[in-house]
This record gives sequence, structure tokens and C-alpha cells, in this order.
Amino acid sequence: MTSPALPKTVIVTGAASGIGLACVKGLLAAGHRVCAVDLNAVPLLEAGPSSCCIGVRADVTDPEACRDAVAQTTTKFGALTSLIHMAAAHSTQTWRELSVDHFNRIMAVNVTGAFLMAQAAADQIGGDGGGAIVLASSGSINVGGLGGHGRGGPAYVSSKAAIIGLTRALARSLAPLGIRVNAVSPGATDTAMTADYDQEARRKVAERTLVGRIARPEEVAAVAQFLISDEASYVTGEIVNVNGGGSLGH
Repeated sequence: MTSPALPKTVIVTGAASGIGLACVKGLLAAGHRVCAVDLNAVPLLEAGPSSCCIGVRADVTDPEACRDAVAQTTTKFGALTSLIHMAAAHSTQTWRELSVDHFNRIMAVNVTGAFLMAQAAADQIGGDGGGAIVLASSGSINVGGLGGHGRGGPAYVSSKAAIIGLTRALARSLAPLGIRVNAVSPGATDTAMTADYDQEARRKVAERTLVGRIARPEEVAAVAQFLISDEASYVTGEIVNVNGGGSLGH
């Protein structure tokens, strides 16, 4: 008879809304301990403190803030086992609109921020015999991105393409520490990032899928939760598409 899995201690970034918030809710429902990290306050914690969840407001582009989030987690819960990094900045600017400052800011949040959180977490995860990290790419890298009407443009798409290389490099780098690194690549999902899609944009992204709709945040969160689980112990260096078959095209 298999023993039940022990509760994990998980840092979730981008935890105030969208897929990150869905991850926090799913992990808590499964009995895990969570540090919810975001620039903004996490609505889930507004009712008061929880023995299983703490909130940390942090800018993931700041190395010290990333290390502090990890330190607060280990102080509260002990050993850290996992990181699910969903924090990201959206960019809908077209190639003509893009300034170098805006482009660099999107790369700093979405790529450098992912690295800094993974780096800070790996120091603690690796120190306790291994664990797992999940990053977030995007299905937009498969179709390109023009921007406008709420849709991701070249800066956003470029940053999410870079996550693929980062995931694979970290998977190799952290394997000796027993840390698995994977990424989810969601298709269009019903979050704040798609809230400004016009009806035509929503219709087109839904039609590109085989299931005829965009994703719910909980559907992507469930895959991220699987990737940090013991059941995914032989999965590392992978980019898992969660897009309703959208990568197959119509």
C-alpha cells in the first residue's frame, strides 16, 4: 500500500490573480503549505492570517526581494520543496509602438524575474534533497504575436520564448541537486491578461483549439500542481502545452 504524499511547501508567484491564484487555492485544498508572492496583496489572505499560507509582496526583478520571499517561507514552514513561478508582465504593444525601455522591462520581469526566483528557491530546495520548479511560457510563441486588442505583442512573445531555453538550462543545471525544472505553456486563459480581448480576438483563439474555448485558470494550475508532485518524479526539462489542442491548428 502506497503511503500518502507528505504536504509540500510551495512558493507561488503571481499569486494575487489568474493562474497563480488558482495554484494557491488548489495547493491549499490539497493540504500543502503556500507562500503567495505578488506585487499586490493576495485577496485570499485578506480575511486574516492562515497557518498554511502566508503572503509576501515582492518585485521579482529584485534579487534581494526574491531571497527574502524564500527566507520568509522557510522561517514560517521549514524546508522549501517547490516553486511555481507564474508572475509576469503583459505587453500588447505592436512592433511599431515598442520602445527599448518597455521591451527591456518586459524581459526583466518575465525572464530575469523567473531566473532570480528559481535561483533563490534552488538554494533552499537543493539543500533538503531536491524538489521541483515550474515556470510559465505561453502558447503565443507558437503563433507569434502582433499585439493590440489585449493580445500579446513581440515583447511578451519574446520573453515567453526565452522561458523555454531557461527551463532547459535550469533542468540541466539543477539536476545534480535533485531539482526537476519544467514549464507549462498555457493557451489563452480566462485571466486579467485576456480581459481586454475584443470579441473577434476571443472568437479566433477559441476556434484555434480543438475544444472550442479558452482555458480556465484552474485547468492550467492543475498541470502545474502535477509537475511539482511525486507522480511527476521522472519529468524534467519539459514544456507542457495546456492549450486545448491549440498547437495542432485547424
